[in-house]
Amino acid sequence: MNIIGCLDTPTSGTYHLNNKLVNELDDDELAMIRNKEIGFVFQSFHLLARNSALSNVLLPLKYAGKKETEAQIMAEEVLKKVGLTNRMNHSPSELSGGQQQRVAIARALVNNPSIIFADEPTGNLDTQTGNDVMNLFKELNEQGQTIILITHEEDIAMQSKRIINIKDGLIESDITN
Repeated sequence: MNIIGCLDTPTSGTYHLNNKLVNELDDDELAMIRNKEIGFVFQSFHLLARNSALSNVLLPLKYAGKKETEAQIMAEEVLKKVGLTNRMNHSPSELSGGQQQRVAIARALVNNPSIIFADEPTGNLDTQTGNDVMNLFKELNEQGQTIILITHEEDIAMQSKRIINIKDGLIESDITN
């Protein structure tokens, strides 16, 4: 995930993302790619505790240089998409784990990235909330969003269209589900 998410640089080979050779990009260009082309959803959410859900979702738009009124509209729309219209002014401590994860998903979606990486997105959630998050990912995928989900949970992996098992850094299997 770190290499295809442009967090680490490959030591060999080449990597193209949307016709850009990632290996040749400098740090600023990589940061721009991560902001505009890639959305990250982390297991531990990584929300700013003192900010509202709306402010957390606005953050990538500020880094992208969006105008405040446009950014506000975009952030509110994506929070509506994940079912949090009525919770957008609440801080993370006022949200359940599932709501916090949906804020993290909204933040990942707000710049309309090419790819969303979800690293153990259900790991800290109860079964029902985990199912709700997976249903949201399925819905987003059906709408055309590319989602790469990393999980150690077989039941979560089995909900995917394609499962690639990696062991010791090597592809062990690649199955269309």
